[in-house]
Amino acid sequence: MSGTAVAADPAPPAERLPRRRGIELALIVVAVLLCVYGYCAVGLARHGAVPPGAAGYGAGLGVLALLAHVAVRLRAPYADPLLLPIAVLLNGLGLVLIYRLDLQTPGDRAAPTQLVWSTLGVALFIVVVLCLRGHRVLQRYTYVSVVGALALLLLPIFFPAVNGARIWIRIAGFSIQPGEFAKVLLAVFFAGYLAANRNALAHSGRQIWRFRRLQLPTGRVLGPIVAIWLLSVLVLVLERDLGTSLLFFGLFVILLYVATGRSGWIAVGLLLACVGAVAVGRLEPHVHSRVQDWLDPFASIAAGQGPNQLAQSLFAFAAGGMLGTGLGLGHSALIGFAAKSDFILATAGEELGLAGLSAVFLLYALLVERGYRAGLALRDPFGRLLAVGLASIVALQVFVIAGGVTGLIPLTGMAMPFLAQGGSSVVTNWIIVALLIRISDCARGQYDGTPAP
Repeated sequence: MSGTAVAADPAPPAERLPRRRGIELALIVVAVLLCVYGYCAVGLARHGAVPPGAAGYGAGLGVLALLAHVAVRLRAPYADPLLLPIAVLLNGLGLVLIYRLDLQTPGDRAAPTQLVWSTLGVALFIVVVLCLRGHRVLQRYTYVSVVGALALLLLPIFFPAVNGARIWIRIAGFSIQPGEFAKVLLAVFFAGYLAANRNALAHSGRQIWRFRRLQLPTGRVLGPIVAIWLLSVLVLVLERDLGTSLLFFGLFVILLYVATGRSGWIAVGLLLACVGAVAVGRLEPHVHSRVQDWLDPFASIAAGQGPNQLAQSLFAFAAGGMLGTGLGLGHSALIGFAAKSDFILATAGEELGLAGLSAVFLLYALLVERGYRAGLALRDPFGRLLAVGLASIVALQVFVIAGGVTGLIPLTGMAMPFLAQGGSSVVTNWIIVALLIRISDCARGQYDGTPAP
């Protein structure tokens, strides 16, 4: 041995993960072209000519999508490349369906307003992507979020009911639905609270009841879930809003199960949800009428009063068959005032058929799956729970709405994410996608040797 020090081999460079922004841009182009094709197909079916605003519609949607893509490229280079194209396609398809229904309701033009709300949603998407340094910042506002969420949920109580439910605030012709924004704040609160207390919830000591592999937690630990259940029932009774109550209670139960890994929470959550739904369904007249329509959707026809909205929706799905009647050639406008909101899925089912409706559901499923994937890839519990919570919001909404318009469960009056008419809904969903993009960027960026922004 010569005694000469031998230099250590340099550490191999960290593997650079592909950013895949080119794939995202290509998918966005395809999404915009599909939406423009649908817009033109509606005009050809209804008037035999391409609509004069087709070029403007395509250019507007394309510019919005391009600006969102540039923001992602600059601030979230490792983000999932599927999230933004899926949002663009669903939002564009929603504009096409609303425009198609506008042609049969000349006195109620909703597509221009929906386009304005979509523009605002994309603008907020860009703001979140550019200004939010990382999802961990939101954990500091755990309890501020729950205070804000409860305030937004209770605010519509002081305003007149709209279509039997107190979920809207209308001032000088301007209306918003505060519950749509509250669900994001609740997801932040649930993720922050459960991330800080998951050990106490998962290891609560002795079980009060055990049946085979199903374990229920002790009475002391049952307190939080009972409180959330009672609050959801309170909102349901005061606002006559079944959808919001089911949404944030289901969100809490899902995150509780993810945080603790204990199946007992799922059992308790389902039991309490069923008890609350049965009780309110019997005692609250507005909810009771919806339950009656669900149990017998054709009762109004037998009574000589004509088909109600649910019956018309079922007729629309049946008329669509496997491949649909074609865009612009259906009759789902007969559903009435909710055709562009609660029942817009019936238009998709009638004019796109089972094949097209399945494709729409697959888009939602893929959006939710990518959100779950981003959460599972994270190392911090808060980010994991937040990603699962945001993706679960979309999943719960799609299930509740699709189940309602197809007769699987009673109607809830919620808006289909991105598709349905509703400014508050489309803005909130764009914010959800922006947060998922920031989370997915952190999830992939943490493995390339550079700190996540």
